[in-house]
Amino acid sequence: MRFSRTEAILASALDARAFPALAIDVGGRAGSRWSSAVGRLTFDASSAPCRPDTIFDLASLTKVIATSSLAMRLVADGRLNLDAPVSRFLETWKRTDRRDVRVRQLLDHSSGLPAHDRVWIDGVAGRAAIDARIAALPLAYPTGSRSVYSDVGFIALGFVLETIAGCALARQFAAFAEPWSASLGYRPSAAERVRIAPTEVDPWRGRLLVGEVHDENAAQLDGVAAHAGLFGSAEDVAAFARLVLATFDSRTRLGDADLMRRFATRTGVPGSSRALGWDTMRPTSSCGTRLSVSAIGHTGFTGTSLWIDWARDLYVVLLTNRVHPTRTRDAFVALRPAIHDAIVADLDAAGALLPAAAA
Repeated sequence: MRFSRTEAILASALDARAFPALAIDVGGRAGSRWSSAVGRLTFDASSAPCRPDTIFDLASLTKVIATSSLAMRLVADGRLNLDAPVSRFLETWKRTDRRDVRVRQLLDHSSGLPAHDRVWIDGVAGRAAIDARIAALPLAYPTGSRSVYSDVGFIALGFVLETIAGCALARQFAAFAEPWSASLGYRPSAAERVRIAPTEVDPWRGRLLVGEVHDENAAQLDGVAAHAGLFGSAEDVAAFARLVLATFDSRTRLGDADLMRRFATRTGVPGSSRALGWDTMRPTSSCGTRLSVSAIGHTGFTGTSLWIDWARDLYVVLLTNRVHPTRTRDAFVALRPAIHDAIVADLDAAGALLPAAAA
């Protein structure tokens, strides 16, 4: 199968230095249909070439690959009720203005918490201190009235999951991922360093980040957080995507098909496209305009994205280190929709996809 439209866009983007390295994997329930890796790990001509097994900082893909998945597993096991108040699990929330915020409102970004809080600026670190910091933040809007994408809310959600499970996020995720992934996880090992695409020359830490989480708040949690911190390859993320597709059909390690559809359905917050953890298809999505209305996905600040369209039997994994050597490089962000549209056009031309109308 030829992906000529897609390859032309990637070649042009590489020539324009939109990113140093890019790895892509396109497939469906039966496996990968096409994978490619272009560029080098840095813009240095002597840098190692990008490969399908190159490891990237996945940034906010952590929210769906790790956090939403772990929440699903706890719901499936009967240990988490999404309508339970967060204050049931976090003592710091019991005498605050958010004592009635529900767990599902952390998942769909409607809790009222602000988008971000730069805790690293004040040197706040560790779970106890960051938990107290979040509990002291004033709500930015009435809970449930709208959706504001919130790293802060997902950090708190991670604390909830740790409380319920009785162990750290990294341990929970390792137990979930171990049967189907070799290198997907938090805090990659020193041996994996040669396969890792560097991110930023970070002015806060004063060094090039290689295998060290780019997100500063996640760094203050020792690299393990619910909003960021996962590292993995396109092959790893594709394996997760196939697991999600399988769960739409039958019970898997994530849960059953009904639960998967609950997590993939918009929650009805006014003006929001958010499902439980996942974003959904809309005309302005990073996935372009050619996926079905059933598509779910997410992006990551470092230049990563994952979109899954169960109705068209399709996933698209797109990983880059577009923040190298600085986060001000944002040309790639505008390219994401065009790349996804080209992929679907290439597949449609080959008759390899279910028609969007079938969704």
